[in-house]
Amino acid sequence: MPDSPTTVFHRASEHLLSHDMRAFTALYAEDAVMEFPFAPPGAPRRLEGRETIEAYLAGYTDKLNVLSVHDVTVHQTTVPEVIIAELAVSGRRVPTDAPYTARYVAVLTISGGLIQHYRDYWNPLDLGSDAEAAL
Repeated sequence: MPDSPTTVFHRASEHLLSHDMRAFTALYAEDAVMEFPFAPPGAPRRLEGRETIEAYLAGYTDKLNVLSVHDVTVHQTTVPEVIIAELAVSGRRVPTDAPYTARYVAVLTISGGLIQHYRDYWNPLDLGSDAEAAL
């Protein structure tokens, strides 16, 4: 039996903390979609397919050293495959070692234990020039 959407979300957070982006992206379906409605100019608003998502996130930990995923609240919806996650991610910017905290609200559709759709509402101003690296 596939893992619940909440379990998949928490597993993704664990992979992010361990800087295992290959395991993180393995949680996405082959035809998954990742969207960033508030993406800054020049950054993608929509990624289609696991390979595209994996390529986009390949250098993520070279830019941001994630040290903590906190203030997590996962909301169940009336659609069993859809959850809404509120969270904060803190760490250090790799080039400068400056601290950062970014807050997110993500709407995830998870079916068969895989992320089908991930829509991420975050404020790119929280990370300044590192905004493109933020998840």
